[in-house]
Amino acid sequence: MKVLVPVKRVVDYNVKVRVKSDGTGVDIANVKMSMNPFDEIAVEEATRLKEAGKVTEVVAVSCGVTQCQETLRTAMAIGADRGILVESDAELQPLAVAKLLKALADKEQPQLIILGKQAIDDDCNQTGQMLAALLGWPQATFASKVTLEDGKATVTREVDGGLETVALQLPAIVTTDLRLNEPRYVTLPNIMKAKKKPLETVKPADLGVDVAPRVKTLKVAEPPKRSAGIKVPDVATLVGKLKNEAKVI
Repeated sequence: MKVLVPVKRVVDYNVKVRVKSDGTGVDIANVKMSMNPFDEIAVEEATRLKEAGKVTEVVAVSCGVTQCQETLRTAMAIGADRGILVESDAELQPLAVAKLLKALADKEQPQLIILGKQAIDDDCNQTGQMLAALLGWPQATFASKVTLEDGKATVTREVDGGLETVALQLPAIVTTDLRLNEPRYVTLPNIMKAKKKPLETVKPADLGVDVAPRVKTLKVAEPPKRSAGIKVPDVATLVGKLKNEAKVI
């Protein structure tokens, strides 16, 4: 069984994001970049399935600039067998990424695609669902547990009311949630081994995909700064302020 794991290069989650002065986007110059945390969980899960003998090959895929090779090498250090980079300097929106992944899925013929439920830079939470629609495959989002058995994937997913368990006929799409697993620490020997694993580079045109943006960002702005809180002497004063000043009751 082959598993495809899309991974995205994003601003590291420890970095405080700064908005450009002209409001056109986020400043990523000289900023530490890393793999999207949800995608890291997806790579870990695919690797665990391989170690359990359920999967034979794990293929990591990334779409974006040349530096995405570093993200793919990290995925291969975790446990992916090889990597594919769809290299493009264009702004890749969720629909474009889904179309690129569909083209790769048609080429690679995986039985399972595991990816993060969302990226921490745009928070779109769209790519997995769009990919499932384009491929016509069943999907399970926000997975907190994945089991493969007899050509089916049993997925426990988190919903507002608790947990829901669904059974999917393979091939299928699974998007990962935080509680699915805790990614392993990448050791230096595995980083060195990852440098020798094959990494293929293709262009969107090679896959016959138009990646032109469909959505235009008008302005990016930081959220307003929160005002300092105040202490109130009693409940009556609190209720009065909530009613008369905050006007929330």
